[in-house]
Amino acid sequence: VTSPCKILKCNSEFWAATSGSHHLGAEETPEFCTALRAYAHCTRRTARTCRGDLAYHSAVHGIDDLMVQHNCSKDGPTSQPRLRTLPPGDSQERSDSPEICHYEKSFHKHSAAPNYTHCGLFGDPHLRTFTDTFQTCKVQGAWPLIDNNYLNVQVTNTPVLPGSSATATSKLTIIFKSFQECVEQKVYQAEMDELPAAFADGSKNGGDKHGANSLKITEKVSGQHIEIQAKYIGTTIVVRQVGRYLTFAVRMPEEVVNAVEDRDSQGLYLCLRGCPLNQQIDFQTFRLAQASEGRARRKGPSLPAPPEAFTYESATAKCREKLPVEDLYFQSCVFDLLTTGDVNFMLAAYYAFEDVKMLHSNKDKLHLYERTRALAPGNAAPSEHPWALLALWVALLSLSQCWLGLL
Repeated sequence: VTSPCKILKCNSEFWAATSGSHHLGAEETPEFCTALRAYAHCTRRTARTCRGDLAYHSAVHGIDDLMVQHNCSKDGPTSQPRLRTLPPGDSQERSDSPEICHYEKSFHKHSAAPNYTHCGLFGDPHLRTFTDTFQTCKVQGAWPLIDNNYLNVQVTNTPVLPGSSATATSKLTIIFKSFQECVEQKVYQAEMDELPAAFADGSKNGGDKHGANSLKITEKVSGQHIEIQAKYIGTTIVVRQVGRYLTFAVRMPEEVVNAVEDRDSQGLYLCLRGCPLNQQIDFQTFRLAQASEGRARRKGPSLPAPPEAFTYESATAKCREKLPVEDLYFQSCVFDLLTTGDVNFMLAAYYAFEDVKMLHSNKDKLHLYERTRALAPGNAAPSEHPWALLALWVALLSLSQCWLGLL
């Protein structure tokens, strides 16, 4: 499902029209104002379909600011001028950033290294919070993942199948707020089948400020994998498109995680507090039902049969190909194959765990297991077989049915 909001198109048109405009002389300011008016006109055309879009609201505020800075009149021509392109040595290839724009150098020069935390969202959708809580959630529609003094991250989740309770991430918006002399405000937005290797304005770094390279985007695999380094806040973000849907992973210092002006609203975003109770799914219970009944689909008319139905046994076998350790990533893979029938969700779980291995600071906590089982020291694999309790439960159920039959 592609969003009807066309703010990305407006942004790219403005960027194309004004590339290199910060090198223009005062006599060419009217051309910049013309491009701004065209930009504003474009945002008005798509306003109705962009009401809940963070990038849209960011663009509208940015236009107003630029209008004031350049003394532009809101009335006038809107034909977009052809301005000259960026000259060699532009800020896109900015050299070393000042110390204030490097988190570890500026804030921890004479103290212990910062404590880094991790949050990830993938699949149908499964959430690993900054506190290593693992949840499976419904969260259909737009939800905030992160909201602090430095950046906002919002995801939009849509049904995998018509009428299905299974959802996955179809849109992601990240807003990096302007920070001192390091970076200008930048917006990154990805949608299904559109994983840009640049910010919404076409740039690949933090803008024209002296520390612009302390924020930059790197394309790892075209259309499938990008990485954003925000050195000024010690943060790394990984965004992937796996199949039709997006995954998100972040590594962030605790100091940045907890940097909020309003403590009362701090719990409103998913990466910190997790999903609301009424949005959480107990997929352990679902898994037990599937194993005992030997079927691959949820009961009830609310979830149509997936295009390729997996049995419990075939789903576990498929997930074991990529996820040999039967932890919560493995179990989420099984859950997703049973609810969607889409093997790309297996890859989503696999890459989510690969991102954990790269981003998590505590290598003893990479794997997570069911909270109902005792964990070995350091969150290592439990000594019992992951499915031992399940097998015992099924056996007891069978014995009770036989006993009732004898009666």
